[in-house]
Amino acid sequence: MEVVNALGRRKAAIARVFVSEGTGKIVINKRELDNYFPSTILQYVVKQPLNKLEVAEKYDIKINLNGGGYKGQAEAARLGIARALVKINPEDKAALRAEGFMTRDPRVVERKKPGQPKARKRFQFSKR
Repeated sequence: MEVVNALGRRKAAIARVFVSEGTGKIVINKRELDNYFPSTILQYVVKQPLNKLEVAEKYDIKINLNGGGYKGQAEAARLGIARALVKINPEDKAALRAEGFMTRDPRVVERKKPGQPKARKRFQFSKR
């Protein structure tokens, strides 16, 4: 099996995922998963598609992550892994979609407007 690549995005984070046959090693930006994401919750988020299909020990995964915060990066990696797994085996798509791993979360930060301190917040109104 050759290397399968996919792209995952969430908020401002972009994950380029490369999946190849192996022993279940996940490397993010040349660092181990538990080194890059010390939080067990975020490690779980990244591994969710693999655990759902029970293929966690079957593939080696290399991820290039940039942009966003750690939560967005973890969810971007999850989407990228799910897309790569579907490229490998299209029959898995229904199972991953049912869990919501195939859906790109479209919510992003709203831009700041001129004449306001933030996107929706307004400066204090003074009658006099």
